[in-house]
Amino acid sequence: MRLFCADSHLNHSDQRLEHGVSSSKELKACAGKGITFIELPLAFDALSVVVNRGNSWAQTISAEELSRTWGRQAQGRIKKWRQVNLDWPERPLRLCSPGSDSGTFDYFNEAINGDKANARTDVESSEDDNVLVSCVAKDPNAMAYFGFAYFQANADRLRALPIVGAAGIAVAPSVENVQNGSYKPLSRPLFVYVNDKQMRANDEIRSFVSFTVSNGLRFVAEAGYIPLPADTYRIVESKLYNHILGTSFGGDLPVGLSIGEALRRSFDATRKPEFR
Repeated sequence: MRLFCADSHLNHSDQRLEHGVSSSKELKACAGKGITFIELPLAFDALSVVVNRGNSWAQTISAEELSRTWGRQAQGRIKKWRQVNLDWPERPLRLCSPGSDSGTFDYFNEAINGDKANARTDVESSEDDNVLVSCVAKDPNAMAYFGFAYFQANADRLRALPIVGAAGIAVAPSVENVQNGSYKPLSRPLFVYVNDKQMRANDEIRSFVSFTVSNGLRFVAEAGYIPLPADTYRIVESKLYNHILGTSFGGDLPVGLSIGEALRRSFDATRKPEFR
């Protein structure tokens, strides 16, 4: 979840799950206004690369092929499926992407292209994932990427491509593969950030945040994201009640971390002093 520290409180009373971690700019804005916060991991997401069910040629895709397709160097050049993989047909390639204001866009390009700004712009983009779903569902030549929840909700219309990793093994996005750490590098942690001062002063905020965390397993599953291990939510509650402040990520996107790695960092007691 992103932080917004332009005023005296964190603007997240609705507790929506956002993607990734707070940015360095947002952290500095909080520090400049003396705002302290608690970073609470609630779920994981698996960014899913999807194609139309009528696509019979692309069964898996590698991180290298994704970079060849979506990176800035592909701008105006990679226009056909065969340019991505020589075994694929000479068919037009239609790409549909989240907009550049999206955390999904940032994370995907950081993970695949090494920099969130390293992305081609000659694609169809939208901040509405339903538009991206429709793009692929209606066109056998299309490819898109978005969060796991939208793929799950449209699995009868779309097919997710397993990602071939460094070991040469193709791994599909799934609850099991994210929880066991094998789906890389497109799995990402999701957080809620809470203004500690506001929560201490307002029992309703504390009750709401506590209710959210204590029911995290159920809420996350209902939303279509990937829950943390069941007993981990008790640890997150402990972090909340003990007011463990700051971030373990310092504004950097935690690319490709397993659940265990992300949680160890989230509960790391040795945080950077400027973000406490």
